[in-house]
Amino acid sequence: MKKMRLTAVVVMLAIVTAVSAQMSLGIKGGVNMSNLVYDDEVDDKNPKIGFNIGLAADFDFAPSVALQTGLFFTTKGFKAVNETIDAEYTENLMYVQLPVHLAYKMDVMPGTRIVFHAGPYAAYGVGGSRKATVGDLTSEWDVDKIFGDAARQYKPFDAGLGLGVGAEFGAMLIDLGWDMGLVNISNGDNGSVKNQNAYLSVGYKF
Repeated sequence: MKKMRLTAVVVMLAIVTAVSAQMSLGIKGGVNMSNLVYDDEVDDKNPKIGFNIGLAADFDFAPSVALQTGLFFTTKGFKAVNETIDAEYTENLMYVQLPVHLAYKMDVMPGTRIVFHAGPYAAYGVGGSRKATVGDLTSEWDVDKIFGDAARQYKPFDAGLGLGVGAEFGAMLIDLGWDMGLVNISNGDNGSVKNQNAYLSVGYKF
């Protein structure tokens, strides 16, 4: 209930801010480095490489302050490597994600600003895959069944907190950030599984 109330407050503030703000749209895309956290411990030190792409929106409601949001398609998951037997196992989780970040933009020279941002995100799983490779043999399965209610599936809803730092060069932008999942996406009775994801994105503001 407390999480629902906090989400409602964030949405209301976003709506109020948007009404009185100057909006700019853009596109962003880049590279992800993801992993799953099992009971607050990273299961494997090898991050899974993925990508993110989507539509970004900035609501500038003060000279140096903005609300940043958008809708993104992003991949998360994990990769485990066993070098002894030359084996690799990967789970690719695909999400549609909505961030709501408060940003502070600091002018460093004409046309260039450093951007610090942080805030919550919500995401919903829309698909994915599992892939195992042993030597030269590769198998992939469960492309449409990685989310669901079964013990081997993940809950589709995810939410958490994100933070990042970026730069705006006129209409061009670059962004480095990290998302920390706070929702247990496991269907198991024991322990928890949470997403974590680092990303590097570039974009263009219209």
